[in-house]
Amino acid sequence: MRIARSWLMVHMGLSCLVALAAGGSAEARDQIRIVGSSTVFPFSTAVAERFGRTTEFETPVVESTGSGGGLKLFCGGVGEDTPDIANASRRIKKSEVELCASNGVQEIVEVEIGYDGIVLANSKASDRYALTTKQIFLALAREVPEDGKLVPNPHQTWADVDPSLPAEKIEVLGPPPTSGTRDAFVELAMEQGAAAIPMLAALKKKDEKAFQAVAHAIREDGAYVEAGENDNLIVRKLEANPHALGIFGFSYLDQNQDRIQGSEIDGALPEFEAIAAGDYAISRALYFYLKKAHVGSVPGLAEYVAEFTSDRAAGEDGYLVDKGLIPLTEAERERVRKAAANLEPLRM
Repeated sequence: MRIARSWLMVHMGLSCLVALAAGGSAEARDQIRIVGSSTVFPFSTAVAERFGRTTEFETPVVESTGSGGGLKLFCGGVGEDTPDIANASRRIKKSEVELCASNGVQEIVEVEIGYDGIVLANSKASDRYALTTKQIFLALAREVPEDGKLVPNPHQTWADVDPSLPAEKIEVLGPPPTSGTRDAFVELAMEQGAAAIPMLAALKKKDEKAFQAVAHAIREDGAYVEAGENDNLIVRKLEANPHALGIFGFSYLDQNQDRIQGSEIDGALPEFEAIAAGDYAISRALYFYLKKAHVGSVPGLAEYVAEFTSDRAAGEDGYLVDKGLIPLTEAERERVRKAAANLEPLRM
């Protein structure tokens, strides 16, 4: 009898473990876990800290892993050892949704939080750059058109790209391929610049995929330096090298305006009003993605989402605006808030 009772207890314990793994419950964790974009990181951290101070819930743990890296972790499965939320500085890709589905992450809630501009900034110890997206492409592309064909990028200085630009070595510190900022930069700045060149504009009309392959390929000969996901490190490196440019989100420029300055792009400066109005060429939406299966298991998830989408956080006078977030319009915020509260699943 004693043996039978012991077997029953072991069997029940194993059953609970199996159920935990199969059902994907995250109930053993009492702290929200957030990963993803370095651009969204300061906004998410500000909400997490406010949330921890003003509610009965634990302060969420926020990690800066890059958009791609964060979504890979997020899509790894359901359960306490996987993140609840992934921050992203670009929209989730179809391939990532498919990865999520293959690992049992079936219902994803998309929350758009606001807008951001991608800046090319340099130290205030040097003159401000005034660039076009075409010049940016010609400076950073792996291959550029020359005499009717594509050749390895020969440009070593900005003056090589355009005589009106400084005769300074092209040196741009930017994010790696896992970064949403990198994705947005090639899709916005590089594609716009490539399309301004007649030969590549014709290629785009003929073969969109071939055009994108050219437009998205960044040179690897030292002119573009992958500086990791730490935007604060890029800011420090720009101070050490006044002639270099760095690529990051507007919020980092906004928080460091005493040290660095944003380049003018296609006639517009990276300023709050220009980005909000759509006048700044390199602008994008910011997001976070919620794992619906974890709501109700991890304490405070629904409440955290409500705080992030509230007007006191992401509204026109919200505390995230002080961090550099460009808010959605009132109608957009209401739409997002309602969809998030109802945990409406993502539709691509």
